Amino acid sequence: MYTEQELITQGYKAAPAEYFTGKAWLKPLVTPDNVTNCIISDVLFEPGTRNNWHTHGSNQILIIKTGTCYYQEEGQAVQKVEAGGVINVLPGVKHWHGASPDNIMIHTAIGINTEKGIVNWLEKVSDDQYQSYSS
Repeated sequence: MYTEQELITQGYKAAPAEYFTGKAWLKPLVTPDNVTNCIISDVLFEPGTRNNWHTHGSNQILIIKTGTCYYQEEGQAVQKVEAGGVINVLPGVKHWHGASPDNIMIHTAIGINTEKGIVNWLEKVSDDQYQSYSS
C-alpha cells in the first residue's frame, strides 16, 4: 500500500469524496483542450473503494494496471477484470467500477470525445451491490 505522501509525490491527488465510497486517488495524464478532445488519468482505488454509478457522453476505456477491477453495468452481474484487462464502456451505459476488498486497483481511464461530456455522476453503489459478485 502507498502512503499519502508517496501518492502525492507521484502526482496523485485525492479524488472527490462525494463520488466514491472509500478513498481513491487521481493522477491526471492528459487534459482536454481545444486540440485534444480526450481525458486520460490513472486512478488508484484503495481496497474496497468504488465510484458511484455514472454514465459518460462518449466511450470510456479502462485499462487495468494493478489488482482486480470490479465492474458492473446496470442490470448485469459484477465482473472481475484482472490486471492487463481492458473495458470499453459505451456511451450512456450506467456503470461503476472499483477495487476488490483486499487489494488496491489502479486503472488508466480514457475518456474520448469530451465535447460530448465527461461524466454524469449518479447515486452511490450500495454495499449489497458491491458484494454481489459471483465467486
